[in-house]
Amino acid sequence: MTDDTKTKGPASYFPSIEKKYGQPIDHWLSLLETVSDKKHMELVAWLKTEHGMGHGHANALVAHYLASAKK
Repeated sequence: MTDDTKTKGPASYFPSIEKKYGQPIDHWLSLLETVSDKKHMELVAWLKTEHGMGHGHANALVAHYLASAKK
């Protein structure tokens, strides 16, 4: 039997992002909203350079942000 409650995809990074950077996910998504004219990798680079985020965490946030923006 599989555990279907386990979070998959970009959201699986959210607990460690919140723990490491001390801000809720909504904070990061709001920041991404302020630079939403950029492309995926530009947003990742922005989080890395402006906020000191690691690549995996930045990429997960951007992937989630862009996927939810298309809904």
